[in-house]
Amino acid sequence: MKLQEEGADLLDLGAESTRPGSEPVAASEQLNRLLPVLDGLRTRITSPISIDTSLAEVAAECLRKGASIINDVSGFHKDELLPEICAQHGAGVVLMHLRGTPKTMQQDPRYGDLIAEVKEYLREGIAAAEAAGIRREQVVVDPGLGFGKTFDQNYQLLSGLHSFADLAAGLLAGPSRKAFTGEFSGLPPDERQFSTAGAVAIAVLAGADVVRVHDVAEMRQVTDIVDRYREIHERHTG
Repeated sequence: MKLQEEGADLLDLGAESTRPGSEPVAASEQLNRLLPVLDGLRTRITSPISIDTSLAEVAAECLRKGASIINDVSGFHKDELLPEICAQHGAGVVLMHLRGTPKTMQQDPRYGDLIAEVKEYLREGIAAAEAAGIRREQVVVDPGLGFGKTFDQNYQLLSGLHSFADLAAGLLAGPSRKAFTGEFSGLPPDERQFSTAGAVAIAVLAGADVVRVHDVAEMRQVTDIVDRYREIHERHTG
């Protein structure tokens, strides 16, 4: 509720950590954690609710309970039933690129052509979505900053965000508190607001339509001023 008051356009709820090295959480436990929160929020907020899960069982129950978006960190590469569940409920979907699993993704992440390989992975997810009956207008893609990427590769993705703009209806970037934002300061995640702000500004300037953040009020100020800059820049440059 506080996040909505601070300016969040939608809320993303997840019951399974996907930080590097994390273990998977069973569907039953995800639902035990999610459903009480979802039930409590439905009548108290107006923001759409997104559920961060890769499991069809979790998605189906949460969509029945009022969620309207599924945010799949596997990009429809884990549970083959998930696209069909999303289609049945008319859900919006966020498809993210992930190399390996959260437990293994940071173990020597190598790419021959980073941008091309991430795009191909996302195209495969979009193809699965369309095969299930999900329109491309319902899909947002996320190149997966921090998910199976070195610090340098995260910056490559930020500089190449425009390359993903034509894949789907929108582009999401999630730099908030990621390890690369602490590269220079050495600060812990909850003290990386300033470096996160820099990464959020870069992401929006590079073409991100949505940014997933923890510190909503602060990052809303960042996105507002970047949007204002873009408006004036485009007006005067044609």
